[in-house]
Amino acid sequence: MEAGHLIAFNLTLLAALASPGPALLLALKTTLNEGRLAGIMTGLGLGTMAALWTGMALLGLEGVFALFPWAYVTLKIAGALYLLHLAWTMWRDARAPLPAATGAAPRSARAFLAGFTVNLGNPKSVLFAASVLVVIFPRDMSLAGKSLIVLNHMAVEWVAYTGFALALSTPPARAGYLALKPHVDRAAALLLGALGLRLIFTK
Repeated sequence: MEAGHLIAFNLTLLAALASPGPALLLALKTTLNEGRLAGIMTGLGLGTMAALWTGMALLGLEGVFALFPWAYVTLKIAGALYLLHLAWTMWRDARAPLPAATGAAPRSARAFLAGFTVNLGNPKSVLFAASVLVVIFPRDMSLAGKSLIVLNHMAVEWVAYTGFALALSTPPARAGYLALKPHVDRAAALLLGALGLRLIFTK
């Protein structure tokens, strides 16, 4: 494995992170709704699970899904139901005021778990990772090389989501969100709901 392989992987990963999806929507909503720390912790959860999917792709999990389609379908439906739950709570609470701070530790732990769970419920991540890895990296990589890819993936996502949270937690961004909160929340709820339904009904 050469440095060029990691650079190509990172550019592909950053392009995927920038595309609208449940992960980006959750990071955006959490940062604007609960603040910088919660947004960063959500991103850490998202990045941790995404990197674990890459690790599992490197170990051949997509082959397990091919042998046991029910495992893939079960995980996919569970993830879709979680997205639909998020969509419903966003829609329901669209006009509710922002919650008062109740202590950073519990909120941070909850935000990390929410990010982790959203990416856990997206088994397509392992298929995406597998296809990208096959195209970019040589097949005869050592365990150390595979570990480096996983750690690199996690670092890239952590840095990207942290930067995203820092940019969105500025006073102008928060003020703009507060002015449009019902509309922003319901638009995000509709998109998350559509993504959840798409996850259920597409192969």
